[in-house]
Amino acid sequence: MSVVVTLDLADRFTAQGLLKARPDWAVDVYDSLPVPFGLVRYGVAADHQGSKAITRQFERIFERQGARFFGNVSLGRDVTLEALRGAYDAVVLAAGLAGDRDHGLGEADGIHSPVRRALFGEDDPRFTGLISWRAVVPRAAVADLPNLDSFTKWWGPTPDRQIVTFPLSRGEEIFVFATTGQDDWTEEGWTLPGDVAELRAAFADFHPEARALLAACTEVTRSALHVCEPMAEWSRGSVALLGDAAHPMVPFMAQGACMAIEDAVVLSRALGGVDAQGIPAALRHYQAVRIPRTSRVQERSLANEWLKEGGNADWVYGYDAWSVPIPDAAPAA
Repeated sequence: MSVVVTLDLADRFTAQGLLKARPDWAVDVYDSLPVPFGLVRYGVAADHQGSKAITRQFERIFERQGARFFGNVSLGRDVTLEALRGAYDAVVLAAGLAGDRDHGLGEADGIHSPVRRALFGEDDPRFTGLISWRAVVPRAAVADLPNLDSFTKWWGPTPDRQIVTFPLSRGEEIFVFATTGQDDWTEEGWTLPGDVAELRAAFADFHPEARALLAACTEVTRSALHVCEPMAEWSRGSVALLGDAAHPMVPFMAQGACMAIEDAVVLSRALGGVDAQGIPAALRHYQAVRIPRTSRVQERSLANEWLKEGGNADWVYGYDAWSVPIPDAAPAA
């Protein structure tokens, strides 16, 4: 059986898991960047030891597990979806960039998944009434502030206002994430410019340390946050959803990418040891394991109360996707 996976970190975990469960399968990885896992290597935390560890882990897919990598390949420009479908038995496609809308994939950015609409009918992601703000501040500009090496969150008097900060690039930069309520602007995007003065004014009553971080911001992006209600099923026949297409969530627990990676691990385990006829049942087992967990994270993220007054986080961080029971799944090697 031949499988192609493309364009997303969670798909790397899918490729890794598939080859672990089925080393006899042929897996090819396509990416628009020139090297494997370029978003990790070239990302804002590319020099972080954790990022390097992820890169080394994924390189073993090609060095030891036999996957092939094809870089500088853009869907639509260099290869069509129809060509991939014709060349492979299965295609795992993560088309998450705005430019993918020009490739005949519709609004293919997770929460607006055309695959989800094709499987389950039209839906309407709901605007939360929240705007997210993102900025990066040089550490040197706020060097006198405490806790710069910590993950810090300031809750506002209402759930719609919050500020989250954590270090990037070996601690040389500080990432700033904030949300405010706004009902009359619903545009989405990673690079939409925001007004720094507006951001600062929205948090004028926050802690002095939080205000100092915002004062150091020279530019900021903003984006409206949308959600979908938790779904009762993710698969139809031999097609299944994964990641934001299945469970889009607001980032207040920082679990969106984590849930996608867990999806990839459980999916690869569910598919281990099955033939083509067994795929629909394996996908049903996959969704049965994952939906209760991701639904809980979706709901708790939106409530924005998690760990506000302490509590136990083991139900989030203690989950092991490699060992959670899957009906009729072969045990992980």
